[in-house]
Amino acid sequence: MKLTLEELAAFVTVVDSGSITAAAEHLGQTVSGVSRALGRLEEKLETTLLRRTTRRLELTEEGAAMLEHARNILAATDQAEEQMALRRQRPAGRLRVNAASPFMLHVIVPLVGDFRARYPEIALELNTDDQVIDLLEHRTDVAIRIGALRDSTLHARPLCRSRLRLLASPAYLRERGAPRDVADLAQHDLLGFNQPESLNRWPLRGDDGAELQIRPQIRVSSGETLRHLALAAQGVVCLSDFMTAEDRRRGDLVEVLPDLTLDVWQAINAVYYLNTQLSARIAVFLDFLAARMQAGSEAPAYQRKP
Repeated sequence: MKLTLEELAAFVTVVDSGSITAAAEHLGQTVSGVSRALGRLEEKLETTLLRRTTRRLELTEEGAAMLEHARNILAATDQAEEQMALRRQRPAGRLRVNAASPFMLHVIVPLVGDFRARYPEIALELNTDDQVIDLLEHRTDVAIRIGALRDSTLHARPLCRSRLRLLASPAYLRERGAPRDVADLAQHDLLGFNQPESLNRWPLRGDDGAELQIRPQIRVSSGETLRHLALAAQGVVCLSDFMTAEDRRRGDLVEVLPDLTLDVWQAINAVYYLNTQLSARIAVFLDFLAARMQAGSEAPAYQRKP
Protein backbone atom coordinates (compact mmCIF):
# COMPACT_ATOMS: atom_id res chain seq x y z
CA MET A 1 0.00 0.00 0.00
CA LYS A 2 1.17 3.52 -0.76
CA LEU A 3 2.04 6.00 1.94
CA THR A 4 -0.22 9.05 2.20
CA LEU A 5 0.57 12.66 2.98
CA GLU A 6 -1.88 12.47 5.90
CA GLU A 7 0.13 9.68 7.51
CA LEU A 8 3.45 11.45 6.94
CA ALA A 9 2.05 14.70 8.34
CA ALA A 10 0.75 12.90 11.42
CA PHE A 11 4.16 11.31 12.03
CA VAL A 12 6.14 14.55 11.64
CA THR A 13 3.69 16.57 13.74
CA VAL A 14 3.74 14.01 16.56
CA VAL A 15 7.53 14.17 16.62
CA ASP A 16 7.61 17.98 16.51
CA SER A 17 4.88 18.51 19.11
CA GLY A 18 6.04 15.74 21.44
CA SER A 19 2.73 13.92 21.82
CA ILE A 20 -0.22 12.56 19.89
CA THR A 21 -2.58 14.82 21.82
CA ALA A 22 -0.62 17.95 20.93
CA ALA A 23 -0.33 16.81 17.31
CA ALA A 24 -4.09 16.27 17.09
CA GLU A 25 -4.72 19.77 18.37
CA HIS A 26 -2.23 21.24 15.89
CA LEU A 27 -3.71 19.32 12.95
CA GLY A 28 -7.32 19.94 13.97
CA GLN A 29 -8.00 16.21 14.19
CA THR A 30 -9.02 13.78 16.92
CA VAL A 31 -6.43 11.98 19.00
CA SER A 32 -7.71 8.66 17.74
CA GLY A 33 -7.48 9.84 14.14
CA VAL A 34 -3.82 10.84 14.50
CA SER A 35 -3.06 7.61 16.34
CA ARG A 36 -4.64 5.53 13.58
CA ALA A 37 -2.71 7.43 10.87
CA LEU A 38 0.52 6.79 12.72
CA GLY A 39 -0.38 3.13 13.14
CA ARG A 40 -1.15 2.74 9.41
CA LEU A 41 2.21 4.27 8.53
CA GLU A 42 4.09 1.86 10.75
CA GLU A 43 2.08 -1.05 9.40
CA LYS A 44 2.84 -0.14 5.79
CA LEU A 45 6.54 0.30 6.55
CA GLU A 46 6.53 -2.87 8.66
CA THR A 47 8.57 -1.18 11.35
CA THR A 48 8.20 0.77 14.56
CA LEU A 49 8.84 4.49 14.18
CA LEU A 50 8.11 5.66 17.73
CA ARG A 51 8.48 3.97 21.10
CA ARG A 52 5.55 5.00 23.24
CA THR A 53 6.04 5.29 26.99
CA THR A 54 3.72 6.71 29.61
CA ARG A 55 5.76 9.90 29.74
CA ARG A 56 7.03 10.55 26.20
CA LEU A 57 7.57 9.37 22.62
CA GLU A 58 11.01 8.39 21.41
CA LEU A 59 12.15 7.90 17.82
CA THR A 60 13.56 4.53 16.88
CA GLU A 61 16.55 4.34 14.56
CA GLU A 62 14.19 3.56 11.68
CA GLY A 63 11.95 6.43 12.79
CA ALA A 64 14.84 8.89 12.69
CA ALA A 65 15.70 7.80 9.17
CA MET A 66 12.07 7.99 8.07
CA LEU A 67 11.63 11.42 9.65
CA GLU A 68 14.12 12.98 7.24
CA HIS A 69 12.36 11.45 4.24
CA ALA A 70 8.95 12.52 5.54
CA ARG A 71 10.11 16.12 6.06
CA ASN A 72 11.53 16.24 2.52
CA ILE A 73 8.33 14.85 0.98
CA LEU A 74 6.08 17.29 2.86
CA ALA A 75 8.40 20.21 2.04
CA ALA A 76 8.36 19.28 -1.65
CA THR A 77 4.57 19.10 -1.58
CA ASP A 78 4.32 22.52 0.06
CA GLN A 79 6.73 23.94 -2.50
CA ALA A 80 4.70 22.47 -5.37
CA GLU A 81 1.49 23.98 -3.99
CA GLU A 82 3.20 27.36 -3.61
CA GLN A 83 4.50 27.18 -7.18
CA MET A 84 1.03 26.35 -8.52
CA ALA A 85 -0.47 29.20 -6.52
CA LEU A 86 2.17 31.52 -7.95
CA ARG A 87 1.36 30.34 -11.47
CA ARG A 88 -2.29 31.10 -10.88
CA GLN A 89 -1.33 34.63 -9.89
CA ARG A 90 1.34 34.98 -12.59
CA PRO A 91 0.60 32.40 -15.30
CA ALA A 92 3.74 30.87 -16.77
CA GLY A 93 4.89 28.08 -19.03
CA ARG A 94 4.50 27.05 -22.65
CA LEU A 95 1.09 27.49 -24.30
CA ARG A 96 0.55 25.61 -27.56
CA VAL A 97 -2.24 27.13 -29.67
CA ASN A 98 -3.53 25.72 -32.94
CA ALA A 99 -5.82 27.53 -35.39
CA ALA A 100 -6.62 27.68 -39.08
CA SER A 101 -4.18 30.00 -40.83
CA PRO A 102 -6.74 32.79 -41.52
CA PHE A 103 -7.76 32.99 -37.88
CA MET A 104 -4.14 32.89 -36.75
CA LEU A 105 -3.12 35.67 -39.15
CA HIS A 106 -6.11 37.99 -38.80
CA VAL A 107 -7.10 37.53 -35.16
CA ILE A 108 -4.36 36.01 -33.00
CA VAL A 109 -1.19 37.49 -34.51
CA PRO A 110 -2.34 41.13 -34.12
CA LEU A 111 -2.98 40.46 -30.40
CA VAL A 112 0.31 38.71 -29.60
CA GLY A 113 2.18 41.89 -28.65
CA ASP A 114 -0.40 43.00 -26.10
CA PHE A 115 -0.76 39.47 -24.72
CA ARG A 116 3.01 39.06 -24.22
CA ALA A 117 3.24 42.45 -22.54
CA ARG A 118 0.54 41.40 -20.07
CA TYR A 119 1.78 37.82 -19.53
CA PRO A 120 5.53 37.86 -20.21
CA GLU A 121 6.14 34.48 -18.53
CA ILE A 122 3.87 32.59 -20.96
CA ALA A 123 5.82 31.21 -23.93
CA LEU A 124 3.50 31.03 -26.94
CA GLU A 125 3.81 28.30 -29.55
CA LEU A 126 1.50 29.11 -32.48
CA ASN A 127 0.69 26.40 -35.02
CA THR A 128 -1.57 26.59 -38.06
CA ASP A 129 -3.51 23.82 -39.74
CA ASP A 130 -6.47 24.21 -42.06
CA GLN A 131 -7.72 20.70 -41.24
CA VAL A 132 -9.09 19.47 -37.92
CA ILE A 133 -6.23 18.01 -35.87
CA ASP A 134 -5.92 15.59 -32.98
CA LEU A 135 -4.96 17.80 -30.04
CA LEU A 136 -3.17 15.03 -28.17
CA GLU A 137 -1.18 13.86 -31.18
CA HIS A 138 -0.06 17.40 -31.97
CA ARG A 139 0.63 18.25 -28.30
CA THR A 140 -1.81 21.14 -28.44
CA ASP A 141 -3.15 22.84 -25.31
CA VAL A 142 -6.00 24.68 -27.00
CA ALA A 143 -7.32 24.88 -30.56
CA ILE A 144 -9.64 27.39 -32.19
CA ARG A 145 -12.41 25.73 -34.17
CA ILE A 146 -14.74 27.58 -36.54
CA GLY A 147 -18.17 26.17 -37.31
CA ALA A 148 -20.07 23.21 -35.85
CA LEU A 149 -18.22 20.94 -33.41
CA ARG A 150 -18.50 17.18 -33.81
CA ASP A 151 -15.89 15.76 -31.41
CA SER A 152 -17.57 14.82 -28.12
CA THR A 153 -14.21 14.23 -26.42
CA LEU A 154 -13.55 17.97 -26.43
CA HIS A 155 -14.64 20.69 -24.08
CA ALA A 156 -15.65 23.84 -25.96
CA ARG A 157 -15.63 27.41 -24.76
CA PRO A 158 -17.68 29.67 -27.06
CA LEU A 159 -15.77 32.83 -27.94
CA CYS A 160 -18.07 34.62 -30.37
CA ARG A 161 -19.69 34.32 -33.82
CA SER A 162 -18.59 35.67 -37.20
CA ARG A 163 -20.88 36.38 -40.15
CA LEU A 164 -20.52 34.91 -43.65
CA ARG A 165 -20.63 37.26 -46.66
CA LEU A 166 -20.23 36.99 -50.43
CA LEU A 167 -17.37 39.18 -51.59
CA ALA A 168 -15.46 40.21 -54.68
CA SER A 169 -12.95 42.90 -55.58
CA PRO A 170 -14.11 46.13 -57.28
CA ALA A 171 -11.79 45.29 -60.20
CA TYR A 172 -13.50 41.94 -60.76
CA LEU A 173 -16.97 43.48 -60.60
CA ARG A 174 -16.00 46.24 -63.03
CA GLU A 175 -14.82 43.64 -65.53
CA ARG A 176 -17.58 41.07 -65.08
CA GLY A 177 -20.45 43.15 -63.74
CA ALA A 178 -22.16 42.80 -60.38
CA PRO A 179 -24.70 39.96 -60.16
CA ARG A 180 -28.26 41.15 -59.48
CA ASP A 181 -29.75 37.86 -58.35
CA VAL A 182 -28.75 34.31 -57.43
CA ALA A 183 -29.19 33.07 -61.00
CA ASP A 184 -26.61 35.59 -62.22
CA LEU A 185 -23.90 33.78 -60.25
CA ALA A 186 -23.90 31.09 -62.95
CA GLN A 187 -22.11 33.63 -65.18
CA HIS A 188 -19.36 34.28 -62.63
CA ASP A 189 -16.21 32.59 -61.37
CA LEU A 190 -17.09 31.13 -57.98
CA LEU A 191 -14.19 30.23 -55.71
CA GLY A 192 -14.54 27.62 -52.98
CA PHE A 193 -13.01 24.87 -50.87
CA ASN A 194 -11.81 21.43 -51.90
CA GLN A 195 -13.11 19.94 -48.62
CA PRO A 196 -15.38 19.59 -46.82
CA GLU A 197 -18.11 20.15 -49.37
CA SER A 198 -20.29 21.80 -46.72
CA LEU A 199 -18.03 24.86 -46.93
CA ASN A 200 -19.29 25.39 -50.47
CA ARG A 201 -22.83 25.94 -49.22
CA TRP A 202 -23.40 29.68 -49.51
CA PRO A 203 -25.91 31.80 -47.50
CA LEU A 204 -28.29 32.28 -50.44
CA ARG A 205 -31.57 30.59 -51.31
CA GLY A 206 -31.24 28.15 -54.19
CA ASP A 207 -34.05 27.04 -56.50
CA ASP A 208 -35.03 24.34 -54.00
CA GLY A 209 -35.28 26.84 -51.14
CA ALA A 210 -32.21 25.45 -49.38
CA GLU A 211 -28.84 27.19 -49.08
CA LEU A 212 -27.06 27.43 -52.41
CA GLN A 213 -24.53 24.64 -53.05
CA ILE A 214 -21.96 25.99 -55.49
CA ARG A 215 -19.56 24.23 -57.86
CA PRO A 216 -16.32 26.22 -57.59
CA GLN A 217 -14.25 27.01 -60.66
CA ILE A 218 -11.23 27.04 -58.35
CA ARG A 219 -11.00 24.88 -55.24
CA VAL A 220 -8.49 25.53 -52.45
CA SER A 221 -7.71 24.18 -48.99
CA SER A 222 -7.47 27.49 -47.12
CA GLY A 223 -9.73 30.47 -46.60
CA GLU A 224 -6.66 32.70 -46.73
CA THR A 225 -5.95 31.47 -50.25
CA LEU A 226 -9.54 32.31 -51.22
CA ARG A 227 -9.12 35.78 -49.77
CA HIS A 228 -6.00 36.43 -51.85
CA LEU A 229 -7.66 35.10 -54.99
CA ALA A 230 -10.57 37.45 -54.43
CA LEU A 231 -8.21 40.39 -53.86
CA ALA A 232 -6.51 39.44 -57.13
CA ALA A 233 -9.86 39.80 -58.95
CA GLN A 234 -10.20 36.08 -59.67
CA GLY A 235 -13.82 35.66 -58.66
CA VAL A 236 -16.53 35.68 -55.97
CA VAL A 237 -15.90 34.12 -52.56
CA CYS A 238 -17.86 33.44 -49.40
CA LEU A 239 -15.79 34.18 -46.32
CA SER A 240 -16.21 34.95 -42.65
CA ASP A 241 -15.99 38.49 -41.33
CA PHE A 242 -13.07 37.79 -38.99
CA MET A 243 -10.71 37.53 -41.96
CA THR A 244 -12.17 40.18 -44.28
CA ALA A 245 -13.16 43.06 -41.99
CA GLU A 246 -10.12 45.18 -42.90
CA ASP A 247 -10.49 44.42 -46.61
CA ARG A 248 -14.09 45.64 -46.50
CA ARG A 249 -13.18 48.75 -44.52
CA ARG A 250 -10.55 49.68 -47.10
CA GLY A 251 -12.86 48.87 -50.01
CA ASP A 252 -10.51 46.17 -51.35
CA LEU A 253 -13.42 43.71 -51.17
CA VAL A 254 -17.10 44.61 -51.47
CA GLU A 255 -20.26 42.64 -50.77
CA VAL A 256 -22.03 40.78 -53.51
CA LEU A 257 -25.84 40.35 -53.32
CA PRO A 258 -26.00 41.81 -49.78
CA ASP A 259 -29.80 42.14 -49.86
CA LEU A 260 -30.20 38.45 -50.72
CA THR A 261 -27.57 37.10 -48.36
CA LEU A 262 -29.00 35.14 -45.44
CA ASP A 263 -27.99 36.07 -41.90
CA VAL A 264 -25.63 33.15 -41.27
CA TRP A 265 -23.00 33.23 -38.52
CA GLN A 266 -20.16 30.81 -37.84
CA ALA A 267 -19.53 29.77 -34.25
CA ILE A 268 -15.97 30.28 -33.03
CA ASN A 269 -14.97 28.01 -30.15
CA ALA A 270 -11.83 27.27 -28.20
CA VAL A 271 -11.52 23.55 -27.53
CA TYR A 272 -9.44 21.32 -25.26
CA TYR A 273 -9.85 17.80 -23.94
CA LEU A 274 -12.55 17.15 -21.37
CA ASN A 275 -10.06 15.52 -19.01
CA THR A 276 -7.67 18.47 -19.20
CA GLN A 277 -7.45 20.65 -16.12
CA LEU A 278 -7.83 24.22 -17.35
CA SER A 279 -4.48 25.76 -16.47
CA ALA A 280 -4.06 29.42 -15.64
CA ARG A 281 -2.18 30.09 -18.89
CA ILE A 282 -5.02 28.61 -20.98
CA ALA A 283 -7.66 30.48 -18.97
CA VAL A 284 -6.02 33.90 -19.29
CA PHE A 285 -5.39 33.38 -23.02
CA LEU A 286 -9.03 32.54 -23.68
CA ASP A 287 -10.27 35.42 -21.52
CA PHE A 288 -7.95 37.80 -23.34
CA LEU A 289 -8.94 36.52 -26.80
CA ALA A 290 -12.68 36.59 -26.09
CA ALA A 291 -12.54 40.10 -24.63
CA ARG A 292 -10.60 41.49 -27.58
CA MET A 293 -12.80 39.84 -30.19
CA GLN A 294 -15.99 41.02 -28.53
CA ALA A 295 -14.56 44.52 -28.07
CA GLY A 296 -14.10 44.66 -31.86
CA SER A 297 -17.67 43.59 -32.60
CA GLU A 298 -18.84 47.05 -33.59
CA ALA A 299 -17.58 46.37 -37.15
CA PRO A 300 -19.46 44.03 -36.68
CA ALA A 301 -16.84 41.40 -37.50
CA TYR A 302 -17.95 39.32 -34.54
CA GLN A 303 -20.98 38.86 -32.39
CA ARG A 304 -21.14 37.65 -28.82
CA LYS A 305 -22.14 34.02 -28.53
CA PRO A 306 -25.88 33.99 -27.74
